[in-house]
This record gives sequence, C-alpha cells and structure tokens, in this order.
Amino acid sequence: MKKKLFATLLTSVLAVSAITGCSKDASNSEPAENAQNTEDAAKEGDGDLEVITVAATAVPHAEILESEVVTSALAAKGYKVEVTVFEDYVQPNNVVDAGEFDANYFQHITYLNDFNDQNGTSLVNAGGIHYEPFGIYGGTKKSLDEIADGDTIAIPNDTTNEARALLLLEANELIKLEDGVGLTATVNNIAENPYNLKIVEVEAAQVPHQIDSVSYAVMNGNYAMEAGFTVATDALAYESQDSEAAEKYVNVIAVKEGNESNPGIVALVEVLKSDEVKAWIEEQYEGSVVPYEGK
Repeated sequence: MKKKLFATLLTSVLAVSAITGCSKDASNSEPAENAQNTEDAAKEGDGDLEVITVAATAVPHAEILESEVVTSALAAKGYKVEVTVFEDYVQPNNVVDAGEFDANYFQHITYLNDFNDQNGTSLVNAGGIHYEPFGIYGGTKKSLDEIADGDTIAIPNDTTNEARALLLLEANELIKLEDGVGLTATVNNIAENPYNLKIVEVEAAQVPHQIDSVSYAVMNGNYAMEAGFTVATDALAYESQDSEAAEKYVNVIAVKEGNESNPGIVALVEVLKSDEVKAWIEEQYEGSVVPYEGK
C-alpha cells in the first residue's frame, strides 16, 4: 500500500515538473524530495528490524528503553525494542524464565539472585545499566529532625529491598541492626529501636501510596520517581553514590540463562551502556538514576 501511494505521489511530482519546466526553483526542491524519500525508506525499513521484547517497570526503565537515543542507536544495529510495562516485581521474571520475553529491565542484581534462589528460576545478568539511590522520604513528617517516639515508617517487604531499607535507616541512626546481618536483614534483626519506630512492611510498588498515612517512607528509586519524587530535591536521606550499593544494587538487563550472548541482547546492552545513553540518563534524571560503570 505504501509503495503504491509513493508511486502515485511520484507520478504527480513528475507531471508538475513537466508543466513548470526545469527552473532554479525546481532544482531547489530536490533536497526536500530526497529527505522525503529517505523518510519513506526508513518507514519501509522499520519492518525489517529484529524485535527485542523486554518486560520493564515504567520509570525509569521503560522510559530509558523507549527514549530516542536508545531506539535510534538500536535501529542502526538492526534492532527495535518492544517494551511491555509491568507494575510488580514478580511477573517480569516469570515471563522471561518462561521464554515469553527476551529480557527484562526492572531489578537490581541482588534481587535477581534472591528471586532465583526463592523460585528456582534460571535468570542471569546480561549487563549492569544503572543504579538508583534508595531514599527516605517524608510522609506526615517533613524532616528527620521531627522524628518522635512511635513514628511509622513504610518499607518494601521483599527480602533484599527490605534489608536495603533497614540498612539505610541504620546509616541514619534511626535503628541498629544485629551485627553481620547485612543483606539478609529483616525487622526481626532490629537490635535497637530508640524511637520505638513502627515498621510498616508493604509491597515495594505500594510504598508511595502509603506516604500520606506514615511518618516516613523508604522507597526504591523507580517507584519514588513514578510518584513524582527525586533524590536531589525530595529525599531526606539517601545512599551515597560511592557506597557499595552501586555494586550491590545495580539494575540489570536480565535474560534466561544461555541467552546472554544472543546478538540482540548484546546489542541492547551495548547501546544502554554507551556514552550517549549515559549522558542522556544523567541529564534526564538529575541524580535519581546513575549510570553504572562496571560490567
């Protein structure tokens, strides 16, 4: 259909040229015609691009994947990404493990490893892309200086993110955990609670929805951004960029084991780790998303 339409348009252009003759104005129109031809060819060629299907959460993962800087670079390599947005932390892994999607982009490496252990899945890291500082955000209280006995704090309830939230609370001297618990910490490992804080454990995506009913909330970076918060302007405290969190919580492209060397996956990771995409991420998210320099 497109080719027939193009042929009709071309015939019309030739007819007009025959009537008007070869003038200076006609020669000036050639660049415009060439540009149109290039655009039409690109549209025709888009169907020839190999599709990479990716399950992702909306912010920032789907935003990054669907950005012009990523889609253009992928097209130059012969690929296009087809993104499906999920709102939870379970299905994106299940659909990749089942072979329904080529990859997912929503989770950090620690969560991925824990998910495999808990569910018997065989997912692997194809490339670390970015790191999102975890932050403490004000709910009914607007400063950590306002903290009082019995205040409530909402945190994610999944294993690795709960530990991360508790470690951030400990780093700000709000609680003290048992020695050595690290990334296995749960509320049961709180050794000292000087403010008698009430820890409200909810699914990670639901933490922002609790913000008006708790004193404070500890949020994943992507869900904080979806709710309109940024680390630079809204977080009362957050993980420093030079902390081990950059390595422990790097967000990755995850694939089913054995698919990490597939040409499309390699191309996707190369694009996402390119200098151009890193610069776009830094400008777009102003510190809420930090490009990862490791593998």
